Amino acid sequence: MDLNELLSYEWGAMMPEFIILGTAALLTLIDLFMPKENDRRILGWIAIVAIISAGISLAGMIDVPVTSILADTFRLDSFAKAFKFILLAGSALVLLLAIQYDPKDGFEEYRGEFFYLFLTALLGAMIMASSGDLITLFVGLETLSISSYILAGMRKNRLDSNESAMKYVLNGSISTAVTLFGMSYVYGLAGSTNLKEIASVLQMTADTQHVYLLGIAFFMILIGLSFKIAAAPYHMWAPDVYQGAPTPVTAFLSIVSKTAGFIIILRIMLSVFGTLASEGPNTMPLLLKLQDYIAFLAAATMIIGNVVALRQRNIKRLFAYSSIAHAGYMLVAFSTLSYFMFDAIWFYLVAYLFMNLGAFAVIQLITEKAGSSEIKDFAGLYKRAPLLAAAFGILLLSLAGFPGTAGFIGKVNIFMGTFVDPGNPHYVLASVMIAMTVVSYIYYFGILTQVFFRPAQDSSAIKTPVVLTIAISIAVAGSILFGILPNVALDFLHEYFNGFTDILR
Repeated sequence: MDLNELLSYEWGAMMPEFIILGTAALLTLIDLFMPKENDRRILGWIAIVAIISAGISLAGMIDVPVTSILADTFRLDSFAKAFKFILLAGSALVLLLAIQYDPKDGFEEYRGEFFYLFLTALLGAMIMASSGDLITLFVGLETLSISSYILAGMRKNRLDSNESAMKYVLNGSISTAVTLFGMSYVYGLAGSTNLKEIASVLQMTADTQHVYLLGIAFFMILIGLSFKIAAAPYHMWAPDVYQGAPTPVTAFLSIVSKTAGFIIILRIMLSVFGTLASEGPNTMPLLLKLQDYIAFLAAATMIIGNVVALRQRNIKRLFAYSSIAHAGYMLVAFSTLSYFMFDAIWFYLVAYLFMNLGAFAVIQLITEKAGSSEIKDFAGLYKRAPLLAAAFGILLLSLAGFPGTAGFIGKVNIFMGTFVDPGNPHYVLASVMIAMTVVSYIYYFGILTQVFFRPAQDSSAIKTPVVLTIAISIAVAGSILFGILPNVALDFLHEYFNGFTDILR
């Protein structure tokens, strides 16, 4: 590649990534040379400015047509733009939690490292959103994963943090190996790592032996990526990691990392298996023929996540199982493969961003005050901080899917999607989703019972820091706004992203 060819690329398409990358490098140098006694929170504010700048840069490219550079390994299409907005918004709010995080357990020593590792993880997720090639998808996935492993174990002096990092590394390595092995089958049969070229080759696949091998690749990739989103039965790492990791990292894994997981699932599954002719040209795609297996995975994830959450007494473990259940809800939308699948998943991720991150902001504040993360520590919160308790209540109701909240609209969109195809309605999946939503009310309302109806062991008032107040206010406002006026988000999606119709072009 000569200089003229290098300069001919439209590098502006990667401007948000360049901003994040440059800031991560800058924070590394600042942290290296900054005196140890100086407060590293300033690095967090610099990171937030970088994320806002990246968001502004991305907003300026909304109307730009599909741009592909570096031999179609990087694509700026509507799919990438829409999901990058979620990644950037979620990351900015998580950084607000990290700036205020002060658990008195040795985290302060590594606060500077946290911020640039966090940006590196975000960069990996953004690369995944724009990947048009299996190699760049994998590079983005591992950039996110390796940074997340380190973030989960940042509290080096705590045994539970060390345990969470070890379990995360082991499970993540296994899932990576399984995913990569499945990708190698796809490459061996298609002779290319480019998603568009793979799709064009596999459309003409008529050899039954090739179809059989691609079926194996499908299951290996699906299983490997199921680890990443903590879908049952590949979820066992999540509760321990969520409990042992610092609360901002837990929020990051629950929101940003899970969004990235669904990004790579949609990219690979639709690009590789969504256009495959399983018995010859112009026949049913393999993804459609195997959708019942995805539906089974979705049902198992919802059932295990919600039922096991009933027995939890630690708030972070409960939210880990809640996160597993929410992954199941989004898998319902994916398994139906309806015309509204993208809309349903994107809107649910937006709603989940607000309601879950706001809840983690409250959890961080209370667990720091109490010195533990037991649910009983939330008893009497209404007496100690009425506005904080009311905000927490709204966020929990949204997570439960109570009418008038964004969580309710998100679940309704997914539920209605199960009946879009009159020839193949998913009655069983819809029934499981309703039943598990009712089950989730039990443990969410159990928390509300502690907050509003149980006496507090400590009656001292709780003062919410300004930074957390901002994060919680944004989360509550988003949960209410998109619950009452969901078309604000859906119209934005349809007007600027045209239903993601260019994901396969």
